[in-house]
Amino acid sequence: MTDSDPATSGLPTVDAVTAALATVKDPEIHRPITDLGMVDDIAIAIDGTVEVRILLTTAGCPLRDRITTDVTNAVATVSGVTSVRVALDVMSDAQKQELRSKLQGGREAREISFAKPGSLTRVYAIASGKGGVGKSSTTVNLAAAMAQKGLAVGVVDADIYGHSMPRMLGVEAPPSIVDGMIVPVEAHGVRVVSAGMFVEGNRPIAWRGPMLHRALEQLLADVYWGDLDVLLLDLPPGTGDIAISTAQLLPGTEIIVVTTPQIAAREVAERAGAIAPQTRQRLAGVIENMAGFPCPHCGELVDVFGSGGGQAVADSLSRLLGAPVPLLGSVPIDPRVREGGDTGAPIVIAAPDSAAAMAFSAIAADLAGKARGLAGRPLTLTPV
Repeated sequence: MTDSDPATSGLPTVDAVTAALATVKDPEIHRPITDLGMVDDIAIAIDGTVEVRILLTTAGCPLRDRITTDVTNAVATVSGVTSVRVALDVMSDAQKQELRSKLQGGREAREISFAKPGSLTRVYAIASGKGGVGKSSTTVNLAAAMAQKGLAVGVVDADIYGHSMPRMLGVEAPPSIVDGMIVPVEAHGVRVVSAGMFVEGNRPIAWRGPMLHRALEQLLADVYWGDLDVLLLDLPPGTGDIAISTAQLLPGTEIIVVTTPQIAAREVAERAGAIAPQTRQRLAGVIENMAGFPCPHCGELVDVFGSGGGQAVADSLSRLLGAPVPLLGSVPIDPRVREGGDTGAPIVIAAPDSAAAMAFSAIAADLAGKARGLAGRPLTLTPV
């Protein structure tokens, strides 16, 4: 780095420019670019022009324009700067490896931070007995609602075969890769990764059990999540490989069962929740989706799929587990939930005053306020 001539008054210094750059955060990693080794050089000309050389993790970084703008705006605030030039280059393999080491914080590869006993991240697995009950739309809206409340939220699209999170959150760009480490894409304040981000077009994924386990492990361990308050996993329907792998990889996960009111959905939802004692997980509660349709003319609630299904599932699971399983909430039918899933605008953002959005927000507030359970945490008991 080169500095201005100390004998020349009024020119900016390298220290002042560096301090300004420390306020610029990488839009994906959410840490100062100075901490990440992205500032390669600062050159200050005699006329007050400052040229900053920034190293990107990849040549095709989709956020290069935003980084350029943020750097320019930050440096322009330094006293004595007359103009700013930003030059972009790409990190070498050694620099990427150094960056990965910083992000991992000394952790071994393939270590899942959320599974460590000291983790403060609340992990919820959104499950259902069958498809079509709105499990994914529930996941998306809970995540967006929690992010609106200022929480750091991550979503893992664990439905490997039926991945839908990218579209439902409006994500089009693939995640960045830093020396094999995945940086999740952010949308609506939610950090998300999905197997669908790594396949071309709408190509199906045809994997058997061991491959599914490794894919889920990679989405958890090889992703730089940063500090999360809440992690949501959108599970596939049923009690198959992914549900079992989730229990093995994240033993402290709490299960949320999504159902609709009709009997056929209730019965299979009970089976999805009944896996908890087998996997030694805790049931956080039940969400009843599609709980009636408000008549657009008179406002009367029409029970399209029946009524009381969510409470019936909660009561049944309470008897099975011998502990109370709460009904977290009931979400009425609203076509805008479906529309939001198609356009990438969750209803809690697109129509926050709607009955469905308020129901999702109330459930999110309840879940966000819960302390993490003791599952997987040391009790640190001392004998008397």
